[in-house]
Amino acid sequence: MSTTEVAQDSASESKAMSFAEKQAERMKRLRSLHTARNEARSHNHQEVVAEEARNKLPPNYEAKRRQAEWLMEDQKKREEAAKEGKDYDRVKLLNISATEAERLERKKKKKNPDQGFSTYEQATVRQYNRLVKNMPSVDMEQYDKQKQKYGDAFYGGPNVIIHGMHEDRKDAVDKMVNDLEGQIAKRAKYSRRRIHNDDADIDYINERNAKFNKKLERFYGEHTAEIKQNLERGTAI
Repeated sequence: MSTTEVAQDSASESKAMSFAEKQAERMKRLRSLHTARNEARSHNHQEVVAEEARNKLPPNYEAKRRQAEWLMEDQKKREEAAKEGKDYDRVKLLNISATEAERLERKKKKKNPDQGFSTYEQATVRQYNRLVKNMPSVDMEQYDKQKQKYGDAFYGGPNVIIHGMHEDRKDAVDKMVNDLEGQIAKRAKYSRRRIHNDDADIDYINERNAKFNKKLERFYGEHTAEIKQNLERGTAI
């Protein structure tokens, strides 16, 4: 075989190897693209399922979840402080600035002012908040026992009948009776403290007339606002 023929065979072999390598590289890239596409498809499906689950939750679910986690953490720290014989409120105040402590104190004073009776809805809300505030701390051991006992019926639902499944404890019934008796006794001797506004207009001649004017303003104020302004300006016809 001549030198020319040897050189041609070497060149053809080199070209063949180069083509095989390129083909292998292309197949490797194709498999990589297939894998990436499958991963993206799986990830998109998981996101769709998660988004659908989030859409079925109540609008304030996240806020309530964060609040529940904070309450559980706060209760845990309070119990730890009680075991160590420390005042938890005092320990908590040591970890915040004086400005923040002053702001919390002002907020605490303004948290539940007695605004008097406005509507039955507001009165019900105030009563509900008072009852919730006076509730004892959560007994997680009892909570877990009831959860295991009732299973799916623990959370209730449209197709679950829970009537007759729960048994009221005697101490819980006694606590409710004592609370109702306390409400009755407090209501019998209650005298509402009204917040006096020094900047309000004096349009009454005595206390009875002031109460009557407040009732008129509550029921007819929005309908007679323009007439009242015209009378005050002296432009009424």
